[in-house]
Amino acid sequence: MTAIGIDYGTSNSEVVYFDGATHRHIKLDPLVKNGSKIRSSVFIYFEDELPPPPDEMVEVKVSQLKRVINEQIERAKQGYYSAKDPKEQSVYSGRIDDLRGEYHNKPALQRKAIQQLMHAMSLDEIPLLRLVESGKFAFGEEGFKRFLKMPDKGRLIYSPKNFLGASLDEDQKKAFKGIIANQLAYFKQCAEMQLNTTVTSAIIGRPVKFHGTRGEAGNRQAIQIMTEAASLAGFAQVGFLDEPIAAAYKIEQTLSRDTTALIVDIGGGTTDVCCINLSPDRTNQLNRAEDVLSVTGRRLGGMDCDKSLLLKAVAPEMGMGLKTINGLPVPPTYYSDMCAVDNIPALTRFFSDDYGLDIAQTMSITKDAKQLERLLIVQENKLSARVVNSVRMAKELLSSKDTITLPLQYVEDDFNVDISKEALKKALKPWLSKVKALVVECLEKTAVKPEVVMITGGMSLSPIIIDALYETLLNGMPRLENDAFNSVCEGLAIQAAKQ
Repeated sequence: MTAIGIDYGTSNSEVVYFDGATHRHIKLDPLVKNGSKIRSSVFIYFEDELPPPPDEMVEVKVSQLKRVINEQIERAKQGYYSAKDPKEQSVYSGRIDDLRGEYHNKPALQRKAIQQLMHAMSLDEIPLLRLVESGKFAFGEEGFKRFLKMPDKGRLIYSPKNFLGASLDEDQKKAFKGIIANQLAYFKQCAEMQLNTTVTSAIIGRPVKFHGTRGEAGNRQAIQIMTEAASLAGFAQVGFLDEPIAAAYKIEQTLSRDTTALIVDIGGGTTDVCCINLSPDRTNQLNRAEDVLSVTGRRLGGMDCDKSLLLKAVAPEMGMGLKTINGLPVPPTYYSDMCAVDNIPALTRFFSDDYGLDIAQTMSITKDAKQLERLLIVQENKLSARVVNSVRMAKELLSSKDTITLPLQYVEDDFNVDISKEALKKALKPWLSKVKALVVECLEKTAVKPEVVMITGGMSLSPIIIDALYETLLNGMPRLENDAFNSVCEGLAIQAAKQ
């Protein structure tokens, strides 16, 4: 039985196999050099025509067509009875017979109903479940490039993981189960091809609290969707492990003595913190529940930072803060909706024709409408995900640079935004205060003071974050060096090998 570790992340995902001695990272993205990580976003698209409308919608349209035919028959009857010329009556009689034939020709009515519905239908009106059942899937850079080339041909799900704990109806649950099943099946296929063996089971990382507002009910829903998706993907067995605990298992392999460690995992969608006893003598022990002293988490991740930086540094160049001629501000919800790449209802609303009309009307009563026109271009061309992705890259560059120039020529020619590290610090300040509070909460829950700290996850590469945590909270506590991007998945693979 071959088992793998899967770090199914908000921004990126990774698969690792551990043979008991060494880790093997599975290449997932053929378009990226050393592509062991892959974007978690999925592009679901149609190369040609949209899928036919569902049967129930067709039946409703057929009923509407029948009502119209009935009205035409009644008018033809009135014409027949009021006609004085037999030839004219004969014309009406033939018309009545033709309409009655049309009324009872159900296949023809269904074809006509489908044609009319297809003509009026746009991609945004297709329910997500039908899109998942009928569309084609593209992952990683291929999916993102397809999205950039043909946004009107499909829908980009920027971060499927962020929806798992949210309020979902049954069709939406089925849709996300289908999306994740397709991703996990692809991960499994890549692992089997590269390991040259059948992969039967997996340990999947999970945040302490999934993104959402439903608490423990949201967590249970997320695990159920992931479990059922893994089964659909072909896994005979699947288990879950808190991501900070997985990172602890990886660092445990490097220890020479028993140690109590504080693990801070700051990922794309959540921040999770745990205090755990680690021991080189217990690395092969399967159940380590007694070693976990405290664990806590919250939906605070890199994506929140991306949105905050966008609102602080880029949105003002798109009209945020402008006032209309009557002194009222341009609605700030324009910009929060533009950022809502992980909120399908909000993003669907933002891309609607009515929303574009509302922005255009606001432009007409704004003194300097040039900046607001950039927002309208983003709305009309469905560029939200691309803008958020650009800001994410700017955030990463500011980890090592004092200033950067963010090119946004796909919005407008010669449109560039200068962003400084100081601007990033200001954008991160409210977010960082919440991360600190989470660390304090974890420390207060344990009676044993940690001896060392390990900060991992993509956001741990930012000096701003490290400096903020060490300024007061972690001052004097030795920091364990680790691979910020791979520690969690390598720990998951270690746990998988114990099964």
